[in-house]
Amino acid sequence: MYSMAKDRGDHSEQACKQVDGEMTRFFELFGKRWTGLIVAVLTEQGAYFADLRRAIPGISERMLSDRLTELTTAGLVVREVDAGPPLRVAYRLTDAGKALEPALKELSRWAESHLPSGGEDCPKQFRG
Repeated sequence: MYSMAKDRGDHSEQACKQVDGEMTRFFELFGKRWTGLIVAVLTEQGAYFADLRRAIPGISERMLSDRLTELTTAGLVVREVDAGPPLRVAYRLTDAGKALEPALKELSRWAESHLPSGGEDCPKQFRG
């Protein structure tokens, strides 16, 4: 996860403690709100746009559209248009997107073990 700076021959403390390029690229995409949830929904099965919107409470149509475009550009999601009528757009994971499933399941297990489960577990000052 940390760059060991071997390729550059730079072995200073500063260079060795920098996050590597792979982690940076990953979190540039998955560090954005909603991205992980969209992929998590699609790991179960492909879904139409409206189904994705219903499955992720609080996401706006614009945000869902933006995130799906980013995931498609990254090669993790495929967009398929059903000619209809009515015209419907479905999304499914590519093989690269499907390869994220074990990592997402492990993150879910970690969250179950280490994060509060809901508002009642949160300190009073953090409850909404």
